[in-house]
Amino acid sequence: IGGDKVKVSSATTGMQDPHRIEARPSLVARARNADLLISTGAELEVGWLPVVLRESGNPKIQPGQPGNFEAAQYVTMLEVPTRLDRADGDVHAAGNPHIQTDPRNILRVGQALSKRLGEIDTANAAAYQANLARFAERWTVAIARWEKTAAPLRGAQVVVQHASFTYLLNWLGMKQIATLEPKPGVEPSAAYLSDVVAKTSGRGVKMVIRAAYNSPRPAEWFSREANVPIAVLPFTVGGDEKATDLFSTFDLTISRLVQP
Repeated sequence: IGGDKVKVSSATTGMQDPHRIEARPSLVARARNADLLISTGAELEVGWLPVVLRESGNPKIQPGQPGNFEAAQYVTMLEVPTRLDRADGDVHAAGNPHIQTDPRNILRVGQALSKRLGEIDTANAAAYQANLARFAERWTVAIARWEKTAAPLRGAQVVVQHASFTYLLNWLGMKQIATLEPKPGVEPSAAYLSDVVAKTSGRGVKMVIRAAYNSPRPAEWFSREANVPIAVLPFTVGGDEKATDLFSTFDLTISRLVQP
């Protein structure tokens, strides 16, 4: 959407847990000079981004300013909790923040982002809208292709390591019947994993899913004990050497779900 009108720097990589990023001085320095800060929001970055914002001293990108863009504000949130308790683990008040695993959300966010870019940089507003239109045309065709390829997965029951793929599973009509974490962000014990195997036995689990940045051990243990394949998904751009952009990220995601 930005094309040659913007200079983009990413605070995270696809192989990092987005909940746990270090607010490094180099990251603060980049934020100090930014005209626009884009985050997922919904408290995904709550453990580190407020430090970056405070230390940057940049008034343009503070919450509530045009230079602060939270993507989660522009999509329908899933898994919004009815109660909040620290004992429940890493629960987000606004709902599950991993919105980017549904490509339909990508388009909604893109529409809002192109408008915001045009407000901040009025001279190039038309260019941002034109770039969005080209992206939207390609993206809509790709979504239809992915949905056709993944159609046999509808109704499939899966186990996930962390609740990272709620939006992906909702989009494809798949059913998450268990997680390998006893609570969000909490590593499972051997006893807990054994309990998950027992509770899901005989339910026709098609696969266990983990993000590329997750520790492989819990999923590998469950896969071995339950005799189901593992689907390691990129989660975002850079989560696999083949996931070089949004299109290839979803190409890889769908292919690994169809043939885990």
